[in-house]
Amino acid sequence: MSDRTRGPVLLTGATGFVGSRLYPRLRESGLEVVCASRRPDQASQQHPDRTWVELDVSRPETLEPAMEGCRSALYLIHQISGSDYVETERRSARRFAEAADRAGLKRIVYLGGVRPGGTPSKHLESRLETGRVLRQGPVSCVELRAAMIIGAGSASWQIVCDLASRLPAMLLPTWTRSRSQPVWIGDVVEAVLGALRLSEDQAGWYDIPGPDTLTVEDILRKTASLMGKDPWLVDVPFLSPKLSSYWLRFVTSCNYELARELVEGLKYDLLADDDSFWERIGHAQRCGFEEAARRELARQDRD
Repeated sequence: MSDRTRGPVLLTGATGFVGSRLYPRLRESGLEVVCASRRPDQASQQHPDRTWVELDVSRPETLEPAMEGCRSALYLIHQISGSDYVETERRSARRFAEAADRAGLKRIVYLGGVRPGGTPSKHLESRLETGRVLRQGPVSCVELRAAMIIGAGSASWQIVCDLASRLPAMLLPTWTRSRSQPVWIGDVVEAVLGALRLSEDQAGWYDIPGPDTLTVEDILRKTASLMGKDPWLVDVPFLSPKLSSYWLRFVTSCNYELARELVEGLKYDLLADDDSFWERIGHAQRCGFEEAARRELARQDRD
């Protein structure tokens, strides 16, 4: 870790899927971690061994106090609620970047989404716009763009597992032929650590693809097979992502509003421009889809 970023790391979204998997790896790397939550008292009851501060991007007065003494921040905040959440996220990112500058932070790492091969859905537009605002701010920022993250706790992975396990038959609209490069959460964690180490002139955005390029249908078939399932899959060319999202209400345990937004983003390919970031941070060996899915299904069983 360079002197520029050495020091406490502010971990926003510390109680979420990515944040909870990042914390132990950050500590293992020798970093002091300050965990941020909108409800720090509640969070500290669950994890009393961690340092907690209050941070709520909708309340600007909480930002600088939470950042006090930190040298870098991991921006894992996503507010996908309300009709105008794209603008809400834009304002939140701008406030965070400005507060980080006043607090003397040297690096922000943001985990966002891959730019699609066509017009972005509202959800992906919000992810990309948040990254743009943070990168144009006064503090050096590295934006990491991931497609579906394979991991117990990931909303998109939960939808895949629910579909693969609960449906004896499944309709396959044309959009299930869109391609993606899903990435294992363990590799995402290493990407974030690597982003903290990058020099000032390496700041910018990077795709972090998994090693396998798969269609949505491939992902569903492989996941079902690992679960010991063999659903009957039927091609149906006329179902749009929006129409398909309606029956998710009856199938997935994931929040329906979030599930609908995620499915809307599957209309086009979600492919990386390149995978050079992994070599840049010295993490060439990534986990393939089937092995990653096997690990996370086993974790879900344990949990």
